[in-house]
Amino acid sequence: MALVRRGPSRHWPIALQASRVLAFLLGVGLLCACGPATLGKAEHPSAPSPQASASAFILRPLPGQGGVTLQALERPARAPPLRYRVVVVPGSGCAGLGPFADRYFAGLLHAQVLVLHKPGVHPMDRTAPSQCPPAFVQTDAHAAWRAHAQAALQAWHAGVVQDTLPTVLVGVSEGAELLPHLAPQVPRLAGLVLLGASGLDPREALTLQAQRLGAQAALEGLAQAQASDAPDASLHQGRSLRYWRDLWHWPVQAPLLANPLPLLQIWGTEDALVPAQAYERFARQAQGRAAPYCARALPGADHGLQAPGRDGLQQVWAWLEQWAREPAAGLCAPLGR
Repeated sequence: MALVRRGPSRHWPIALQASRVLAFLLGVGLLCACGPATLGKAEHPSAPSPQASASAFILRPLPGQGGVTLQALERPARAPPLRYRVVVVPGSGCAGLGPFADRYFAGLLHAQVLVLHKPGVHPMDRTAPSQCPPAFVQTDAHAAWRAHAQAALQAWHAGVVQDTLPTVLVGVSEGAELLPHLAPQVPRLAGLVLLGASGLDPREALTLQAQRLGAQAALEGLAQAQASDAPDASLHQGRSLRYWRDLWHWPVQAPLLANPLPLLQIWGTEDALVPAQAYERFARQAQGRAAPYCARALPGADHGLQAPGRDGLQQVWAWLEQWAREPAAGLCAPLGR
């Protein structure tokens, strides 16, 4: 059964927004959705249906660790033939992609799409970033999210038809920080895609963003709080110290540079959450990767890759579609055309 909507979200093109409280610290997107909707129960399709439509996303519960269930979204290819699969790890926050998933991923015509959500997040949730429930705040942390996502991906692939189709792993903003840690769980993985994500370790990206905004004092306060003896459950800047402690020491750059798969990175020149200096610094480091690296800065685009009159996100999907027609040419080939 397809996802049912009772009206379009006015904010789907800027789905990756950040709360003002966290923006200068996180440099990540918090998913926002508007308008009431319901999500029906549906069975997991192992292959796309010729009748699949743009609103064909279904709720796909997947097992995490320790009895935790992740509420993922799944959609078959919108048009035959099925050429590849895309696994998406969204950004931060406690709202889901359900209300605008059909339009958000519309450009992925020949891809089966799986969108993971963090534990405690239902795809139809519209909770504002500043109003995330205590249960979510206390359990939200990179290490826990990684463990649950790894288990969920293993279970999902066990139910996917064992064909030779490639899969692309896409990380949106904070979600990109999990990509190198999830790659081993994805069979036939063809490459990694970073959207609105610097590729640097979070602590380094935070430092650059704080410098840009003159918020070094706030960042120093966070550094002291996460290094203190305060319990993990203590809150600071709307997050638990467990979250900040994980993030403070989370490796991203080194495992991305060492990953043997192609890496595609897209960002907007008007990104208010991640400074251009962060993107440029990683791009210089990535030139030494053994595997291909390609990047594109979209002029005038914001953190969600949106610019006046242009949807950069759909451009990314168009590049993936071009690659899927000639996968042997490599994930970076479409950007060179």
